[in-house]
Amino acid sequence: MLEIQRPLTRRGYSTPVGEGEFTLTMLQVVLWALLALPVAENATRDDRPRPKAAQPSQQKSRATTGSPHGPTLNLPCENCHSATAWRPIKANPEFDHDKTKYPLRGMHEKVECTQCHVKPVFTNAGKNCQDCHTDVHQRKMGTNCAQCHTVQGWNTAVQQVKEHQNRFPLLGAHAAVQCEDCHKGAAVGQFKGLSTACVSCHRADFQKTTNPNHVTSQFPQNCQMCHTFDSWIGATFNHAGPPANFPLTGAHATIACTTCHINNNYNLTTPPNACGNSGCHLTTWQQTTNPKHSAAPTVFPVANCSTCHTTTTWTTATFDHSTTGFPLTNSHQLAPAGKVTACTDCHINNNYNLTTPPNACGNSGCHLTTWQQTTNPVHSSAGAPFAAANCSTCHNTIAWTTAAFDHSTTGWPLTGSHQMSPAGKVNACTDCHVSNNYTFTSANTDCYGCHKTAWQSTTTLGGGVPNHVAANFPTPMCLSCHDTVLWSDGKFDHSTTGFPLQGPHMLPPRSTVTGAIGAMVNACTDCHMGGNYTTGYPTTDCYGCHQTYFINAQAYGANVPNHVAASYPTTCITCHTTWVTTAWLGAVFNHTFFRIPHYGSVCTDCHIVSTDYKQFSCENCHTQPAAHRPGMSHPSVCSPSPSCWYTPPTKCYNCHKG
Repeated sequence: MLEIQRPLTRRGYSTPVGEGEFTLTMLQVVLWALLALPVAENATRDDRPRPKAAQPSQQKSRATTGSPHGPTLNLPCENCHSATAWRPIKANPEFDHDKTKYPLRGMHEKVECTQCHVKPVFTNAGKNCQDCHTDVHQRKMGTNCAQCHTVQGWNTAVQQVKEHQNRFPLLGAHAAVQCEDCHKGAAVGQFKGLSTACVSCHRADFQKTTNPNHVTSQFPQNCQMCHTFDSWIGATFNHAGPPANFPLTGAHATIACTTCHINNNYNLTTPPNACGNSGCHLTTWQQTTNPKHSAAPTVFPVANCSTCHTTTTWTTATFDHSTTGFPLTNSHQLAPAGKVTACTDCHINNNYNLTTPPNACGNSGCHLTTWQQTTNPVHSSAGAPFAAANCSTCHNTIAWTTAAFDHSTTGWPLTGSHQMSPAGKVNACTDCHVSNNYTFTSANTDCYGCHKTAWQSTTTLGGGVPNHVAANFPTPMCLSCHDTVLWSDGKFDHSTTGFPLQGPHMLPPRSTVTGAIGAMVNACTDCHMGGNYTTGYPTTDCYGCHQTYFINAQAYGANVPNHVAASYPTTCITCHTTWVTTAWLGAVFNHTFFRIPHYGSVCTDCHIVSTDYKQFSCENCHTQPAAHRPGMSHPSVCSPSPSCWYTPPTKCYNCHKG
């Protein structure tokens, strides 16, 4: 027995042992060989073997007999045929179609070989769809069947048909619809010319609608305004967009369409704020009582409900009073935030046409009685500052009784003692505004107007207080010395006169001063004698006040020269430069050409003529024996030395000037 290997299956895989294994006997091999031999032409022919060169007829027979499948099929016959007969071929031929140029996939794997290979030469089979399949589209859809069809099944279309990507993409539920559901002439190739409008396919659906009835409501046939590709039911309408332009918010978003669209009327053109005109809230508007809208239609027009109301709830209306130019603040607010219990507290008799400015509290009819009853001050007789239209100048909306007036707005701020107690000394406005006079101008703000008595009392106060009357002090000039803190603590800035008070000129307490002669200044009258405070008196020249000191200068010290005899000029400041700290006795003269002090000398040592300090003498001292150091002589200057030094007396100064 000769065993042959297991044959391959149709796809080229070996059949497992026991499932398709078979054994060929020697007899079968011999039979196959006989079948392959040419038929004998002569039975009596000598069949003895000959050399190959001596067998021409055998070569000719082999040359003319070949495989019916053509020369290109190099495959053993037994892969497809059996030993029993050439036909039929095996149910599972041992041929791997994947090794060809046309692998079998999908439905093609189930097709019998002869359905495609109708001729024995297998390479003559076509590879294009139309070679085997009749083109029902009559070539109107082109020759590339794979654009729409696949090998999974002839009637299975791909999800993205290329033609649909341009004009009408298949989205949502459209992607699951069979072609012939829309293309009724698909069997005969009628795919083009269909309308893309929804109603072209869904007209019956459009006509069957009931909630709402699209036909009787004259809905446009623009279905995609509400419907989507995913599902015909579950439509949503953009109420905020055109043509409705009425956004559904709050409670409006939860009601049925027919609640507003009565009698299936979908042609409403009501603006979003015209709640009353819409026919929905007109009855409610007419039934209002607080306030009664119908009694003030210009203020509460039926077309302006949204000014106060929202779509959340009709009863919780809120009005922005500031839009009227009169904002409600503090006590003007409705309780509990304020003290107003209802709009009619101000809008009496349902009068909502008020044009009262926010500051005209008295004229508003709310606070007029209160304004008329005022006593401190009496507003009705206090003139324009307390007019009924100017209440907000002092009052605020927190409390009517806690009025506060900004006095600085008058140009005369209240400071110091002018403030109301306890900050100041004023107990009431009438302390200054006597007889309810609030018509003061800048002319009435002079201190003298209120402090005349204090001004006149300066005639008897004495001490450091000058007599203002005798001194003819100008009454508008009180602020030159006095402030609003304390009247009796007046201080005058003497530097404003061009003569600042320093050193001994200062009133006590003053800085330390040495070298004073007699008493220093203790009162203004020490200089302003006779109460003379006129401009230019006293003179600012030292001599004007200190003439006695000048005349008697030699009496104030042994080394003090006689100013009169020496013909000193009266420009005292030339020598008395440090008078601020050393007073009268701290004089220093600047010896420009001769350095002093000169070895402990005093002025009279050199100035021997007391009436003429322009004269001086060196010899007065230098003729003394001990005036020069021993051995000091000038033989080259004059002869005989040293007596010639003294003639003339000033010869020393010719050389010794420093």
